[in-house]
Amino acid sequence: MEKEQVLQEFKDAGAILTGHFILSSGLHSSTYLQCARVLLDAKRAERLCKTLADKVRNWVKTSGQVIDVIVAPAMGGVVVGYEMGRQLDVLSMFCERVDGSFALRRGFMLEPGQKVLIVEDVVTTGKSSMEAVTCIKEHGAIPVAVASLIDRRSQNDVSLTLPLISLMSLDIPTFSAENVPDNLKSTPAIKPGSRFLSQKAI
Repeated sequence: MEKEQVLQEFKDAGAILTGHFILSSGLHSSTYLQCARVLLDAKRAERLCKTLADKVRNWVKTSGQVIDVIVAPAMGGVVVGYEMGRQLDVLSMFCERVDGSFALRRGFMLEPGQKVLIVEDVVTTGKSSMEAVTCIKEHGAIPVAVASLIDRRSQNDVSLTLPLISLMSLDIPTFSAENVPDNLKSTPAIKPGSRFLSQKAI
């Protein structure tokens, strides 16, 4: 699946929204990728994750690494994580926030030395992935890479220190709260998870 085909899948799902958004990183943007809409259609999720899984397999071959288990940061990575687990035929679990930090709950366990692939829907800064790294290491397991449907990091963002395997990269401008441009300031900001009734999907 080529980049244009991946982008079309998002457009067909009405998953590329325009407006004024405050991302989970705290940054502001005029564009938000609502991956939950892409994953509404199980067949579409299967197509996208199969392509991503093929990329992961190629990375495994070239890097000499192995993947024993998937850990997905909740909530955005949960559905993608389980479909990737099915595609790669490995166990998949998720970490969730407890008192502000990621933890494994619900009987999920990692074994010391297990090689872990972190799976996200969208990587914006890599912050949640690196927080998942801390959680994984606390259990003695070894995070080896991150896989996501979309990489929307800025070119100068070096927060993520693991290899990132994605279907495509999107260079979408983001702004700190102090540097929001005037054209965005005139539009009320909403956070992902809020209602998007006044936003336009493309």
